[in-house]
Amino acid sequence: MHTGRVHRIESPVDWPPRHVAAYLAEFGDALVLVDAGMPDAESERALSRTLDDRGYDLTDVTHLLLTHPHVDHVGQVETVVDAAAPHVLAPAGVSERFARDPDALADTVRTTATEAGLDERRVEHAVEMAVGSLRRNGDLLPVGHVDTWLDHGDRFDVGDTTLETVHTPGHQADHCCYLAREDEALFAGDMAIEPFRPVLLHAGLDRAVDDAVGAFSTALDRLDALDVDRVYPGHGPVHDAFAETVARDRASVDRLLDRSVESVVDGATTAVTVAERRSGDRAIEYIVAEVVAALRHLDATGRLDSTLVDGVREYHPADHQ
Repeated sequence: MHTGRVHRIESPVDWPPRHVAAYLAEFGDALVLVDAGMPDAESERALSRTLDDRGYDLTDVTHLLLTHPHVDHVGQVETVVDAAAPHVLAPAGVSERFARDPDALADTVRTTATEAGLDERRVEHAVEMAVGSLRRNGDLLPVGHVDTWLDHGDRFDVGDTTLETVHTPGHQADHCCYLAREDEALFAGDMAIEPFRPVLLHAGLDRAVDDAVGAFSTALDRLDALDVDRVYPGHGPVHDAFAETVARDRASVDRLLDRSVESVVDGATTAVTVAERRSGDRAIEYIVAEVVAALRHLDATGRLDSTLVDGVREYHPADHQ
């Protein structure tokens, strides 16, 4: 893909690496926006500047293609839809996820957070974060705006380019990357990020937390099968180190699992105590879901054992350790 056809739109966020990137792609007679930044004035200005620099305005956008429904990727959906009425494409799982009953979500997160060993205050904070995210992201990406729901393997034409959908869960359960196979280019969202591995949020502390590690492994297997020369990620620079980044992420998850076992062998018994050992002085709220996912995977695969004691899941080395 000629790099002059793809233009990066970068705006600030409050967490590392302090920016998020969307992309404006000129595909023949189609003008495609890949992801939509944050729901703030700075993201709206960054989008407007990029369009203006290329001789466009917002009404010229013909397609809006979304990788996953996190706040920093769907923030300007309403702005774009109101101005341009583009054809909107999004991962198929989003529709079902946004239909999740908030009370059922709250009950599941409360149980999972309690089992993790969080105290009552932090349990309720986790519930508030989960329900708040569900409602906020559903408001930012109304399912009625989506014209095409994309499943793994779906191919679709935008202008003179054919893109292929690659479902890559683990960071977020519905996450999809989009491959321009002829150009060996990948719109990667929050996968194949050059500076760091994406956190395994998957479904947070909801019922799919048990599947996060396996889902991320599936995502890496799917990426491994691709020929990619250029990656357009949602964080970090555009890069050509695709194979190296995928291998790095796989090794990083292996280390996460190994170190979680080591923490339990050394006396950490709950997800909270394992997370605290990992985080040091930093807050654990953004890694506890990943730690829960790792411990449950280790329990399910026989590397650890666990028992439920007064509502808290306590881990201990498996008999063969």
